[in-house]
Amino acid sequence: MEDKNQKTIFSENGRKVKKILGLERNIFFVGTTSFLTDTATKMIYAIMPLFLMTLGATKTELSLIEGLAESTASVLKALSGWWSDKIGKNKPFMIIGYAFTAILSPLFSIVTSPLHVLIVRFIERVGKGIRTAPRDSLIAGSSGDNTKGRSFGFHKAMDNSGAILGPLLAFGILSIFPGDYRKVFMFAAIPGLLGLISIIFFVKEAKKEQEGLLGRITLKDFSVKYYIFLGITFIFTLGNSTDALLLIKASDIGVKDAFIPIIYLIFNSVSVMFSVPAGILSDKIGREKLIIFGYLLYSSIYFGFGKTNSQGVLILLFALYGLYSAATDGIQKALVSDLIDKRKRGTGLGLYNCLVGITLLPASVIAGLLYDHINNRAPFYYGSIMALVAALLMLLFYWKGKTKPNQISGN
Repeated sequence: MEDKNQKTIFSENGRKVKKILGLERNIFFVGTTSFLTDTATKMIYAIMPLFLMTLGATKTELSLIEGLAESTASVLKALSGWWSDKIGKNKPFMIIGYAFTAILSPLFSIVTSPLHVLIVRFIERVGKGIRTAPRDSLIAGSSGDNTKGRSFGFHKAMDNSGAILGPLLAFGILSIFPGDYRKVFMFAAIPGLLGLISIIFFVKEAKKEQEGLLGRITLKDFSVKYYIFLGITFIFTLGNSTDALLLIKASDIGVKDAFIPIIYLIFNSVSVMFSVPAGILSDKIGREKLIIFGYLLYSSIYFGFGKTNSQGVLILLFALYGLYSAATDGIQKALVSDLIDKRKRGTGLGLYNCLVGITLLPASVIAGLLYDHINNRAPFYYGSIMALVAALLMLLFYWKGKTKPNQISGN
């Protein structure tokens, strides 16, 4: 007899799936994996800007390291997405990708120069490039037709829950071992390995029927709306540089090093609170409205980061930054999955993630140069302007969509 707390539903491919705490099994355990992995990566990320400064890195070098690592590895997001569509499997790419992060992250504890950081960071981000599109495709394929927003929202919430615990652990370790950043990197290995175990043993493959597998793919296989949205995303991301500069700004205005992870924790806490409600809201009122709101909010927040020298205002801005994240990150992926054929979802999501990652390089270099050669306000004013332009374009995108029927493919 079936447990009354576990309901049976149908995913979009027609298979019966059990719910755990109201969520599809795969959605729950992929979220668990992301929670553990992000705990490890955010233990590192929350202190990496400060660690790089102790190694003699400039703001431009710091931005370049983040941009190169994310952008170059992002090519793999498109390739892994296409390959997962081709063979009809997502889980092998996820295992390989999460293994990269689990195994390589502790190596930060032995680096001695910014170049060493770049090398390890780049190779570790290759793992993210391998796993991201297949993971997003599995989330979409494991969701019901009307629950994609909620599913991506839950995943984002779990991701950011790890981003809460990670900085907290980093803060605790630095409180016990002041200034010993390398201890943090070593302890980060534990949640990373637990995340890998979760994906291996608890996530099931969302298999595709043989006749539904991807054949030859061309640019015409995607809709005009899909490409327009990619263009808008490019403009927004060009002003969305690495978050490391936000942490450096906090340090510049007097926040003590040990409390930098706590500042980052505030951002992630708010994002966790609102990611699932934002996803559910997007299922009801449409993704575009939430994304427009998120872009406008980002524009206001970055203007505030440029303007303020107050620690109190800075804390408020980090909280609002979490709200922006909840309203856009998962919602944009849900919108992309709406705009493409389910057989090509891995490829389409891979191209989207690839574009975002590659654009981070010029965005971060521009922001770093503005920070080093003008002042600590200029990169944030620049990001604010780019977000405002993207919001206006997204508004036009929404209005056009109301007057024309949505097409999934360009054929």
